[in-house]
Amino acid sequence: MDNKIPKARWLRVITPILIACIISFMDRVNISFAMPGGMDAELGITSSMAGLAAGIFFIGYLFLQVPGGSLAVHGSGRKFIAWSLVAWAVISVLTGLVTNQYQLLFLRFALGVAEGGMLPVVLTMVSNWFPDKERGRANAYVLMFAPLGGMITAPLSGVILDVLDWRWLFIIEGLLSLVVMMFWWFTISDRPEEAKWLSDRERNYLVTELNREREALKALAPVQNAPLKEVFRNGSIRKLIIINFFYQTGIYGYTLWLPTILKNLTGGDMSSVGMLAIIPYVGTMLGIITMSVLSDKTGKRRMFIVLPLCGFAACLAASVSVSHNIMASYGFLVGAGFFLQAATSAFWTIPSKITTPEVAGSARGVINGLGNLGGFCGPYLVGVLVNIYGQSTAIYALVASLLIAALVTTLLPKECDMALIPGAKAKTMADEYARARKMRKAEGIKASVVG
Repeated sequence: MDNKIPKARWLRVITPILIACIISFMDRVNISFAMPGGMDAELGITSSMAGLAAGIFFIGYLFLQVPGGSLAVHGSGRKFIAWSLVAWAVISVLTGLVTNQYQLLFLRFALGVAEGGMLPVVLTMVSNWFPDKERGRANAYVLMFAPLGGMITAPLSGVILDVLDWRWLFIIEGLLSLVVMMFWWFTISDRPEEAKWLSDRERNYLVTELNREREALKALAPVQNAPLKEVFRNGSIRKLIIINFFYQTGIYGYTLWLPTILKNLTGGDMSSVGMLAIIPYVGTMLGIITMSVLSDKTGKRRMFIVLPLCGFAACLAASVSVSHNIMASYGFLVGAGFFLQAATSAFWTIPSKITTPEVAGSARGVINGLGNLGGFCGPYLVGVLVNIYGQSTAIYALVASLLIAALVTTLLPKECDMALIPGAKAKTMADEYARARKMRKAEGIKASVVG
């Protein structure tokens, strides 16, 4: 008898989530092509203002993090993302109509608000569909949105800018959100219990496995609803916020300035810059897959956060040190692309290990929202430093940020590598309870949050 569990969920859940995330990434980074593609000249935007316009998105991004995560746990992430896609479309089209930099700043802030709940919502939806032993790979597939979005945005934006102009870049890419909204609405379900397309065998497997995990955590922390302050009292969550902040500083400092860096490095037109920008994102895909597989296989989540962070920092530093050699410098920028998002799949498995299911959505929102303020600091810091000291100093600042994130990761408790459900090689559930209680006691956390 074949005991293999069907895997329809990998296609029917991951695909619409991934496509929606790709659209969000396109909408947030297309400004990085619009600026050197004529927007800065037409609107009179300096390097510092360009960094502010790119980064202010992440100030608005903060507002819906916790509400979005909570809604995905207690309500419908499907409806939340559907309405978000409509908002992204409207704001992006309006961005193509701006006449001054202040209108641009307002719309970038509004786009940040509209996209703010996306990641905690989709990560919570993933946790509703994939048990812990599959969650690292599932997160990795979802987090492919960044490299895939970059691979699509780079050549598409380059062609639109050369054929039309920067205004049509925002309008065309904004309208894509409406197309994706229709696809999203008719394909995704919030939970296995609601999916009519799911086979009984796969549904029973998912419900059983996910309930086992929830019961294991509830046995440690029976309180169903925790005040938000309990999330902040968890020392591990505070560390995750710090890690994410400095990591996102590096990620978006690199991502939002990559077209400008490549244009300065090669002196090419925007179409050639768009093509060159594809290769680093191909490397990003390979990095995410490689590190997520190793992370799931070994269970060493902390290790596979530290290694990519250090690799990212090393490649950025090397790209500056050999900037006199175009091919070598570009090669190291591609290497930085490999490590760009490689730590994220392991990173996002940790919140579900240190919080109860009831507060995991809020915890993800807090971590993502406050951490992504680094998405503001990275582009803005690069813009200011480029103005004052030059591009090399700006990149070295990103290197320092990534190394800080790696250092704080080493301070996370070893329980972050702990398996939630015992298996042939896993700890017994009793050991898990004892370790979790010990961690909770050490961090002074109430029963509503496992620390």
